[in-house]
Amino acid sequence: MANYSRYGSSGSSFGGLVPWAIKRLLIVNTALFVLYFLATAFQISPLLGVFHAFGLIPSWVIRGALWQPFTYQFLHSPHGFTHVLFNMLMLWMFGANLERDWGSRKFLEFYFFCGIGAGLCDVAARLLWGNPDIPTIGASGAIYGVLLAFGLLYPNTTVYFSMIFPIPAKYFVMILGGMSFLMTLGASGDNVAHVAHLGGMLFGWIYLRRRPEFLNIDWIASYRKWKLRRAQRRFQVYMKKRDRNDGGWVN
Repeated sequence: MANYSRYGSSGSSFGGLVPWAIKRLLIVNTALFVLYFLATAFQISPLLGVFHAFGLIPSWVIRGALWQPFTYQFLHSPHGFTHVLFNMLMLWMFGANLERDWGSRKFLEFYFFCGIGAGLCDVAARLLWGNPDIPTIGASGAIYGVLLAFGLLYPNTTVYFSMIFPIPAKYFVMILGGMSFLMTLGASGDNVAHVAHLGGMLFGWIYLRRRPEFLNIDWIASYRKWKLRRAQRRFQVYMKKRDRNDGGWVN
C-alpha cells in the first residue's frame, strides 16, 4: 500500500512483520470483539453489562469510572466487522514502523497516551454538548495519534489514499484530520466520535513535541515504595501498641 524508509526517503517496506506490542494489541482487540459479538448475538446479559461498563460514558467518568478512558479503546462495535478491521489494519500499517524505531515500551506509552487523551477530549465535548450517557468505544483515537506520528516522522512515504491515489503520508494525515474537523463542525450524525479522532491527533502532537514529565515516573517502582512505607508504618504502630501493653523494651 505504501513504501517507507525512515524519515521520509523512498524505501521498500510498509507494515511488514508484526512487532511484539502491535501483535498483542491485535490479539486482545480481536478476542474482545469476538466475545462482544457473541455476547450480543446470544444476549448474554452479564457479559453485556461488563462491556457496557468498559465503554466510555462521560456521565460515569465524572462520577468516578476512571478506568473507562483506558478500557474503551479495546472495544469495537459488535454489529459489523468493518470497525475493528479498519482500526487493526491502520494500527499494523502505520504503527509497525513506529514500534520498530521506538521500541515496544515507548510505542505502547505513546499509543495509550493518545487513546486516553482522545477519550478525555470526547468526555469534555459531550459534557458540554451532546448526550453524556451514550458510550463511545473503539481504538480510533489512539490510531489517529499513530497516524499523526507517522505523517510527521515519515512525511514523504507514499500512501495510497482510498487504495487508489498515491500521495505523501503528510498529506494523507492532513486530509484525515481535516475530514474529522469538518465532520465535527457539521455534526454529521454518523455515530462516529470525530472529537476523539482530533483528540488523539492533538495528544500525539503534544507527546512528539515534548514528552510529558509525568511519563518519566516509574509507576511500578513508586507503587512498591508506597507499599513498603505503608508496611513500615503499620509495623511501627504494632510495636508501639505492644510496648504499651506489656511494657516492652526500652532502647
